[in-house]
Amino acid sequence: QVQLVESGGGLVQAGGSLRLSCAASGSIISINHMGWYRQAPGKQRELVAVISIGRTATYADSVKGRSTISRDNAKNTVSLQMNSLKPEDTAVYYCATLGVVVTGLRTGTDYWGKGTLVTVSS
Repeated sequence: QVQLVESGGGLVQAGGSLRLSCAASGSIISINHMGWYRQAPGKQRELVAVISIGRTATYADSVKGRSTISRDNAKNTVSLQMNSLKPEDTAVYYCATLGVVVTGLRTGTDYWGKGTLVTVSS
């Protein structure tokens, strides 16, 4: 069993910055990918950024250049630094851990956080 704890969401002004963090806990052996997805009202959930166990990062075009994702494999944490925030960034952000290998299981499993709201005001 794996639990995810998200933090860092809140209200910020356009042009400001925010740092989202997620900590995974449990009998975790490894996590293939860690990252963040977001869902705005009336829209589908979309990828924001993910980072592999080898620390290869992938960003959505809408945030590339103003966001940085990082992870600590020893602590099973992932963070997303977002700068120059725009009202369009307003959404519920979900931490995602993909391909999680836990003690006693043969295959990897995906786990999702409950979400944290980010609101960017103009």
